[in-house]
Amino acid sequence: MPSPESTGPTAAGVDTRSDFARLTDKIQAAGLMDRRPAHYALRVTLVTALYVCGWVAFVVIGDSWWTLLVAAFLAFVFGQVGLLAHDIAHRQVFRLRRATEVSGRLAGNLGICLGYGWWQDKHSRHHANPNNEDLDPDIAPTFLVWTRDQARAARGLPRLLGRYQAFLFFPLLTLEGFHLHLSSIRSLADKSLGNRVWEGTLLFAHVFAYLGALFLVLPPTKAIAFLVVHQGLFGIYLGSVFAPNHKGMPTLRSTDRPDYLRRQVLTSRDVRGGRLTDLVLGGLNYQIEHHLFPSMPSPHLRKAQGIVRRHCEELGISYLEVGLVASYRQAMASLHHAGTAIRGAGTT
Repeated sequence: MPSPESTGPTAAGVDTRSDFARLTDKIQAAGLMDRRPAHYALRVTLVTALYVCGWVAFVVIGDSWWTLLVAAFLAFVFGQVGLLAHDIAHRQVFRLRRATEVSGRLAGNLGICLGYGWWQDKHSRHHANPNNEDLDPDIAPTFLVWTRDQARAARGLPRLLGRYQAFLFFPLLTLEGFHLHLSSIRSLADKSLGNRVWEGTLLFAHVFAYLGALFLVLPPTKAIAFLVVHQGLFGIYLGSVFAPNHKGMPTLRSTDRPDYLRRQVLTSRDVRGGRLTDLVLGGLNYQIEHHLFPSMPSPHLRKAQGIVRRHCEELGISYLEVGLVASYRQAMASLHHAGTAIRGAGTT
């Protein structure tokens, strides 16, 4: 007689493994965990070419207000570098840890001034406990509050902004790029951060090269305008990529103990769209599949979606997919709802 801990099919043919283990078998049988070296080689080449072309155009155009168009272009390119660094950090690209860390730091730290070590730690904690008010750093209250409980406890600026935070969300995203840069640099003071010298060297190399290029090629007024437009649009782009994924979905507390499959599916949403959506959002529009299988190469997520959706339907697990505009609408509605705790209590 099988023991209660049996993890395989019983003599009667009943599979007693976890719901996620059975889903994993389906995904692996479809070959969706296999690496895609040709895809990533092409993607790295294209993103690198766009990055170089952007800075060449910046130098060629030089002292002209037309350079602000280059700033907008580079905001998109920086976002694409960030999405590529995201895939690298999740071990989607390279099998070896050394290759992953070197390429991740070159793309993140040197390429866009995003601390690879700091971000990886933060993002790993998010993946382990998505939308958990006590454990997910992505919904920790900073300038915004994400739940009514956070709103009731808010003081100072978060309490002031929280009253109208749904309307302020996108304007505040213009500061997200600056926030990520500063957080990356500040993380260097944390002695627990691995490879601090390597991280710091690459971060400051980016800062000096970036500011040096701006103020050598452009007069101060245009250099500052380029900086504001580039970093502002970069922040909006990154925020617009990540906001549809979890904002407005159910939140958990540390006392909640759903299994891995339900923890990931019920706190995430997919965004409906075609190949252009896949490109702009870097595959993160398949957020449910990405959270279930973080190391799955992003070009496989579209194929995995059908398998995951059917598995959830068989188990009666709610699976949410909406359009891009609807995802933003739900996120904004959630922010507005959270703010009611402040609007009802006043600003004191």
